[in-house]
Amino acid sequence: MRLPPHPAFDLLRFADGQPGPARRWLVRLLLALKRPGEARDVARALLAGKRVRARDKAAILWGGRHALVPPPIAPGDPEAVPGLRVATPDEIHEGTAALAAIVVLTAPGHRLVPGAATAIAEAFAADPGLGALYGDAAVLGAGGEPRLPMLRPAFDPDYLLAADYVGPVVAFRRTALDRLGLDSSLPGAEAADLLLRLAAEDPSAVRHLPRLLSTWSPAAASPPEGWASSRRTLAERHLAGAGRVEAAGSLLTLRRDLPAPPLASLVIPTRDRVELLRACIESIRAHTDWPSLEIIVCDNDSRHPRTFAYLQRLAGEGVRVLPCPGPFNFAAMNNRAAAEARGRLLVFVNNDVVAHQSDWLRRMAEEALRPEVGAVGAKLLDVRERIQHGGIVLGTGGLVTHAHRHFPGTAPGYLASLRVTHRVSAVTAACLAVEAQKFRAVGGFDEAAFAVDFNDVDLCLRLDAAGYRTLMVPGAVLHHHEAASRRWNPEARLRHEAEVAALRARWGARLAADPWYHPGFDPRAGTYERLRPYAEAPLR
Repeated sequence: MRLPPHPAFDLLRFADGQPGPARRWLVRLLLALKRPGEARDVARALLAGKRVRARDKAAILWGGRHALVPPPIAPGDPEAVPGLRVATPDEIHEGTAALAAIVVLTAPGHRLVPGAATAIAEAFAADPGLGALYGDAAVLGAGGEPRLPMLRPAFDPDYLLAADYVGPVVAFRRTALDRLGLDSSLPGAEAADLLLRLAAEDPSAVRHLPRLLSTWSPAAASPPEGWASSRRTLAERHLAGAGRVEAAGSLLTLRRDLPAPPLASLVIPTRDRVELLRACIESIRAHTDWPSLEIIVCDNDSRHPRTFAYLQRLAGEGVRVLPCPGPFNFAAMNNRAAAEARGRLLVFVNNDVVAHQSDWLRRMAEEALRPEVGAVGAKLLDVRERIQHGGIVLGTGGLVTHAHRHFPGTAPGYLASLRVTHRVSAVTAACLAVEAQKFRAVGGFDEAAFAVDFNDVDLCLRLDAAGYRTLMVPGAVLHHHEAASRRWNPEARLRHEAEVAALRARWGARLAADPWYHPGFDPRAGTYERLRPYAEAPLR
């Protein structure tokens, strides 16, 4: 859909530039002719009746795209509910709104759908500790037809500071509104400011109801004058002078000061494939602006003379080379290096990762060194310049999936999530930063249960259970030639199946409901690609 140029609509740019059906099929045909082997893989899977595999193969060949149709909107006007009042911030400031027990903040161009007021009132009645509630929205076209869905994740202060993914339609308990008040100096950002202050007191007081509550008509009204400056002021207040705010339209990056950057220990497991290791280390040396760095290479029984020569050269240049003999155990190798690392910050990097932007580590460190943050991940691109990793989503693809996989590397992501820092359930250990003391406090990687696969997911979930949140930092961008150094055999497949069973046994409940990914997305498709009819989900 064609959106107004106002920066408030930057969240909706995920739908920009998508080709129409005719052009899309032409592009698919051309790619199939260019890559006939991959096209045959898709055809074989379809002929064999393996639809999920066919979709996966098709995504590899043609890339990811959004095919999102909003849920239907019930006809009629919003219902009146005793004790609930809908009002704009101006009406509240001017005293023209008779406040009720529940106040739904709104703004021009936004409107509750039938059934929303009842659902909001029921949610507050069922949870006395609930202070604020937001839901999902449908974006309407110029003719009033539903065009785009806004399916939001659970409440995430980092995401809200960077991009207003919640919007102006938020229900507050009147006691919370009276106690904290609306800040009239932040036109257009009053709801976000109030949510952040309320969550700072009690994170569980702000909840998300995964159902359609409102519509948004961008053509009907623009946000108030000063909206963009209000958003920036809000972010600057949060930094409290300990950093700066970088803006790209309405999307903000909070850059945090690091007066004395600590020693960072980069841990790189490897086995032969010296060309991968050399490219990794040389790129890190050429494209890392961190002032204090040590590199630790964990060598798992390399045999090639060229590898020995290169490792010997590295040792002479100050790189620590740790022999890690025995069966390949990715988690154990990283744990051993972490135990000997001198750095305050641990950075786990696969030997098939290549750096090309000098600020990648600084951007990750700014987040990982925060007291409340555990693991931090980077945006990784594959050899075709497409998204390889944009965070890890639980419960999709049968188990876990990398968010936005196979989307273009320049894609903004759903609700700008490939451009702003936000919370995720897990990040890949192909490039993961975490403070050493936090890593050691939770026992590091579980090398017994997850020798090769899912050790990163398990680590992030244990950090989460210990009170640390996991962040995806899209501003840190590297390339990852995934699995370029791994080989599958029957023994590896048996080990993988055992690790799948272990992950399900330990984290089954979390795998069933990822709070940072909406239940309305189809788990059988690639992430953010397609919606499904979903039952009304509980608050989260």
